[in-house]
Amino acid sequence: MTTTTPPAAPEADTRTTGAHRTRNGASDRAKAERRLGWLLAGPAFAVMLLVTAYPILQAVWDSLFSYRLTDPANREFVGLGNYWVVLTDALWWQSFAVTALITIITVAVELVLGFALALVMLKALRGLRPILRAAILLPYAIITVVSAFAWQFAFDLTSGFVNSWFSWLPGISADTDWFGGFGSSLFVICLAEIWKTTPFISLLLLAGLAQVPDVLQEAAQVDGATWWQRLWRVTIPNMKAAIMVALLFRTLDAFRIFDSVFVMTAGANGTETVSFLAYRQTISRLEIGMGSAVSVLLFLSVVIIAFGFIKLFKVDLSQARGDK
Repeated sequence: MTTTTPPAAPEADTRTTGAHRTRNGASDRAKAERRLGWLLAGPAFAVMLLVTAYPILQAVWDSLFSYRLTDPANREFVGLGNYWVVLTDALWWQSFAVTALITIITVAVELVLGFALALVMLKALRGLRPILRAAILLPYAIITVVSAFAWQFAFDLTSGFVNSWFSWLPGISADTDWFGGFGSSLFVICLAEIWKTTPFISLLLLAGLAQVPDVLQEAAQVDGATWWQRLWRVTIPNMKAAIMVALLFRTLDAFRIFDSVFVMTAGANGTETVSFLAYRQTISRLEIGMGSAVSVLLFLSVVIIAFGFIKLFKVDLSQARGDK
């Protein structure tokens, strides 16, 4: 009598069923975490939406009218006429170019300096870490207007100390007027922004560095990789999400720059930004319709920038949480 060996198919089915259960379990966990996230962030998101939705909708509505606050009786519906006037005016494109230039310069420098500071904070001795992090983050705790006034006084021709301290450098003398031209004014504005907001990027990048597994660094070091090779092939690829978040937040903030320009130059010497242009149209000239159109275009620019970053980096933040 022969013994029949059972076919291997049921075992394969069992393995398949187990894998299916595993996938279902991970899916259920992800759904539960998503529901928990909405429960925790939902109230704040609703309040933020209520606070921001009305001003945005009001600006869109006002941008459709030729409306001057000092002459409300002559309010006239012009549709997209204000947008046509803005987009065909050279002043808009000049302000847009200045804003883009400030954004590119500051964000690029801040990314490099912020990454270096993040590495310093990560590698610092445990006892020195709190003091070092507090010292690095101190500029970011200062109000932007206060920081702008401090830099304005430092570079001012009459009250500043920069000319006397750095007169030994080529091109700097006691009568150097930093706010007398476009290039020098833009240099001071960018310098103030870099000093103020580099700690913000370093803090975000520090969180990304802390998530890079040490086992990958050790394996690369055992394989003979140099420090630069580990940096470019291990560290940076594994903190892509943190870099994207840092660049996105800082770029959106830099593109809306207003305080430093308002305090230091008030838009003189061709340093007017898009936010300052909206302020001048709405507050100084009381052109509510035209100013609202500029504000809406600024909002759309920020949305396009955010969408571009998300598409460029192709990072799914829901999959970059380090789930086990």
